[in-house]
Amino acid sequence: MDDPEVKLQTQERLLEDLRQVIENAEDLLNNTNAYHSQLYQTARTRLAQALHYAMEELARFEDIQVERMIELTRAANLLHQDLSGEARMLRAFKRH
Repeated sequence: MDDPEVKLQTQERLLEDLRQVIENAEDLLNNTNAYHSQLYQTARTRLAQALHYAMEELARFEDIQVERMIELTRAANLLHQDLSGEARMLRAFKRH
Protein backbone atom coordinates (compact mmCIF):
# COMPACT_ATOMS: atom_id res chain seq x y z
CA MET A 1 0.00 0.00 0.00
CA ASP A 2 3.05 2.28 0.28
CA ASP A 3 3.56 2.14 -3.50
CA PRO A 4 4.38 5.73 -4.58
CA GLU A 5 2.44 5.32 -7.84
CA VAL A 6 -0.70 4.21 -6.02
CA LYS A 7 -0.27 7.03 -3.51
CA LEU A 8 0.06 9.59 -6.34
CA GLN A 9 -3.04 8.24 -8.11
CA THR A 10 -4.99 8.40 -4.84
CA GLN A 11 -3.90 12.00 -4.26
CA GLU A 12 -4.84 12.96 -7.81
CA ARG A 13 -8.23 11.30 -7.42
CA LEU A 14 -8.82 13.14 -4.13
CA LEU A 15 -7.90 16.47 -5.72
CA GLU A 16 -10.27 15.82 -8.61
CA ASP A 17 -13.02 14.90 -6.14
CA LEU A 18 -12.36 18.15 -4.24
CA ARG A 19 -12.56 20.12 -7.49
CA GLN A 20 -15.92 18.49 -8.22
CA VAL A 21 -17.27 19.27 -4.74
CA ILE A 22 -16.16 22.90 -5.13
CA GLU A 23 -17.86 23.14 -8.51
CA ASN A 24 -21.09 21.65 -7.12
CA ALA A 25 -21.02 24.00 -4.13
CA GLU A 26 -20.56 26.99 -6.43
CA ASP A 27 -23.55 25.83 -8.50
CA LEU A 28 -25.63 25.41 -5.36
CA LEU A 29 -24.76 28.92 -4.17
CA ASN A 30 -25.58 30.40 -7.56
CA ASN A 31 -28.89 28.53 -7.82
CA THR A 32 -30.14 29.45 -4.35
CA ASN A 33 -29.51 33.16 -4.62
CA ALA A 34 -33.24 33.88 -5.01
CA TYR A 35 -34.14 32.40 -1.61
CA HIS A 36 -34.20 35.11 1.03
CA SER A 37 -35.33 33.37 4.21
CA GLN A 38 -32.97 33.55 7.17
CA LEU A 39 -32.51 29.77 7.09
CA TYR A 40 -31.31 29.83 3.48
CA GLN A 41 -29.12 32.88 4.03
CA THR A 42 -27.44 31.27 7.04
CA ALA A 43 -26.87 28.04 5.13
CA ARG A 44 -25.54 29.95 2.11
CA THR A 45 -23.14 31.94 4.30
CA ARG A 46 -21.78 28.78 5.91
CA LEU A 47 -21.46 27.09 2.51
CA ALA A 48 -19.66 30.13 1.10
CA GLN A 49 -17.17 30.03 3.99
CA ALA A 50 -16.59 26.30 3.56
CA LEU A 51 -16.17 26.82 -0.18
CA HIS A 52 -13.61 29.57 0.43
CA TYR A 53 -11.54 27.31 2.71
CA ALA A 54 -11.83 24.37 0.30
CA MET A 55 -10.56 26.52 -2.57
CA GLU A 56 -7.62 27.71 -0.46
CA GLU A 57 -6.73 24.11 0.42
CA LEU A 58 -7.04 23.00 -3.21
CA ALA A 59 -4.69 25.80 -4.27
CA ARG A 60 -2.23 24.79 -1.54
CA PHE A 61 -2.33 21.11 -2.62
CA GLU A 62 -1.88 22.07 -6.26
CA ASP A 63 1.13 24.21 -5.34
CA ILE A 64 2.61 21.25 -3.47
CA GLN A 65 2.08 19.04 -6.53
CA VAL A 66 3.80 21.56 -8.80
CA GLU A 67 6.75 21.84 -6.43
CA ARG A 68 7.00 18.05 -6.26
CA MET A 69 6.96 17.80 -10.07
CA ILE A 70 9.66 20.45 -10.36
CA GLU A 71 11.85 18.64 -7.83
CA LEU A 72 11.35 15.27 -9.56
CA THR A 73 12.22 16.84 -12.92
CA ARG A 74 15.33 18.40 -11.42
CA ALA A 75 16.37 15.05 -9.93
CA ALA A 76 15.80 13.26 -13.26
CA ASN A 77 17.86 15.88 -15.08
CA LEU A 78 20.73 15.38 -12.64
CA LEU A 79 20.45 11.60 -12.81
CA HIS A 80 20.59 11.56 -16.61
CA GLN A 81 23.01 14.48 -16.79
CA ASP A 82 20.64 16.50 -18.95
CA LEU A 83 22.50 19.78 -18.79
CA SER A 84 20.66 21.53 -21.61
CA GLY A 85 17.09 21.92 -22.75
CA GLU A 86 17.97 20.03 -25.92
CA ALA A 87 19.28 17.04 -23.93
CA ARG A 88 16.10 17.00 -21.86
CA MET A 89 13.90 17.05 -24.97
CA LEU A 90 15.88 14.31 -26.65
CA ARG A 91 15.62 12.08 -23.57
CA ALA A 92 11.90 12.81 -23.22
CA PHE A 93 11.20 11.60 -26.75
CA LYS A 94 13.76 8.79 -26.84
CA ARG A 95 12.22 5.37 -27.46
CA HIS A 96 13.23 2.71 -24.97
